Amino acid sequence: MFNGLVAYLDSIKARDPAPRSRWEILLYPGILAVGLHRAAHWLFEARLFFLARFVNHFSRFLTAIDIHPGATIGKHLFIDHGFGVVIGETAEIGDNVSIYQGVTLGGTDPANGIGGKRHPTLANDVIVGSGAQILGPVMVSARARVGANAVVTKDVPEGAVMVGIPARSTLLDASEYAREFVPYGTPCSETFDPATQRVEMLQCQLDLLQKQLKSLLDERDIAENDEVPRRKGTRKSA
Repeated sequence: MFNGLVAYLDSIKARDPAPRSRWEILLYPGILAVGLHRAAHWLFEARLFFLARFVNHFSRFLTAIDIHPGATIGKHLFIDHGFGVVIGETAEIGDNVSIYQGVTLGGTDPANGIGGKRHPTLANDVIVGSGAQILGPVMVSARARVGANAVVTKDVPEGAVMVGIPARSTLLDASEYAREFVPYGTPCSETFDPATQRVEMLQCQLDLLQKQLKSLLDERDIAENDEVPRRKGTRKSA
């Protein structure tokens, strides 16, 4: 158990440049919220619903993070800052997921009035930016990144970077997805300012479009160069 806690704290330290020690991380509200949720979820699974809700409300009072006792959470969830985070009853979260403040994993009202899967599923290594809303029983696949204030209502492919309302995938190069965790966003360059993240993403799209345009122009030049000898050969034959 102690080794598991140390591994959890180390996983957060790897994703957050702010803490100087593991002791400091223990004071994070996200750590307390996840810890209390483990207890609430155990009570929920034991069908002790009132006690589970009591722990849930106590946790929300202390941390301003509302995780329904029924939500399923994997290993090493990192809720950074956390204020205003809401995670619904049937939400499922994989391992090494990072969630920033103000995120909602919300549900949809089933048309038939029956409960069931109403909330999102986040696969391993997903990053959700501050203020993002992921609504309904959608699947956010592994290593996907949801930008700040994006609204996701459809399934997200593996490794995609989603921005906007409604959220849509950006044209980032797939090689970016293989990089190690980058706090605060998904920059195109190695050095960036979180305040200019949107500009960085637009620059990435511009760079990619320029590469595609250059490739198309090169193909056209090659085709034209191949066409010239054919025309000359036709004239000689005539």
